[in-house]
Amino acid sequence: MNLQVELGDRSYPIYIASNLANSLAETIKSLVVENRPFALIVDANVAEQHGEYLNTIFAETPRYVVPSGEGSKCFEQLGHICSFLAENRIDRSGAIFAVGGGVTGDLAGFAAAAFLRGIDFYQVPTTLLSMVDSSVGGKTGINIPEGKNLVGAFWQPKAVFADMDLLKTLPEREFAAGMAEVIKYGLLYDAEFLDVLENYGSLNPEHSELPSVVCRCCEIKAEIVRADERESAASGGRALLNLGHTFGHAIEAVAGYGDYLHGEAIAIGLYLAARLSEELALIDRGSAARVRKIVEQYKLPYRLRSPLSASKLLAAMSRDKKVKQGRLRFVLMEELGKAITYDEINPTRIHKLWSEVGAEV
Repeated sequence: MNLQVELGDRSYPIYIASNLANSLAETIKSLVVENRPFALIVDANVAEQHGEYLNTIFAETPRYVVPSGEGSKCFEQLGHICSFLAENRIDRSGAIFAVGGGVTGDLAGFAAAAFLRGIDFYQVPTTLLSMVDSSVGGKTGINIPEGKNLVGAFWQPKAVFADMDLLKTLPEREFAAGMAEVIKYGLLYDAEFLDVLENYGSLNPEHSELPSVVCRCCEIKAEIVRADERESAASGGRALLNLGHTFGHAIEAVAGYGDYLHGEAIAIGLYLAARLSEELALIDRGSAARVRKIVEQYKLPYRLRSPLSASKLLAAMSRDKKVKQGRLRFVLMEELGKAITYDEINPTRIHKLWSEVGAEV
């Protein structure tokens, strides 16, 4: 399954299939023929689990191994990668291959955007979450203590290779985390897709319909990104892709990056977004219970594992990158399958919602 992200001269393909090694090898061959230098940025766990795959495709390619975990999305690792690229004489004709999950893709993509003021990069996502979300759309960046993804750039890849075979070694918890972003697409854009996910009962890396699920998520994201690439729309637009993320990013920041997997925090955020939508009478009562049920169906949490300070969570939300002119914009739902942006919500209401999922008031 192939599709195109249509962005004019920055358009690129997404390849979704098993055994994409040959396609990757052809891309590398074309760089060699053109005498263009390139380097591999790879997650440490992926390097260990898929060593043969990487050695077959990348052979003598200079390789930088990123320590696994959210903590690597930082200035220190960004500096190491830029030095690595300079040491290996990657010039402006060069390219980066980012092989790993969202952390590696975001970090390597930001390095590609910054190094020599911009070089090409290719995304090779190895987690479900990165296949359906972070590898597509050109958002790159790192975290700082004040918040997640507060430093970064828009920098589109040249292509995305979603090789289903790479998911076969993915731990069950990581696969479940990816399902949070899959569920998000149904909630914000496609109610029928949400129905399909409910009817599946469960999914795993071997499921025959998984490529179709990944493809549908990428189709939705590609369409939204095409219409609002840099999230500049006054309302709606690309911001809708942040459904659940204002809450989820606050959990990650307050708990400490890595305590919750990104998808686990977003799952709680999706439930809270549904509850807030109910409280504002945007969606029918009982809709949040349905969201909670599907989150639990895919082995995701809807409550905090241990108490976090509601005041600290609110403070983290106030530093979110979706704050505009001093006001925090929420992404909510006016029905399951249709999201909207919403301003001016009383903090007391948010404080109460945090207490519902186990925060300390």
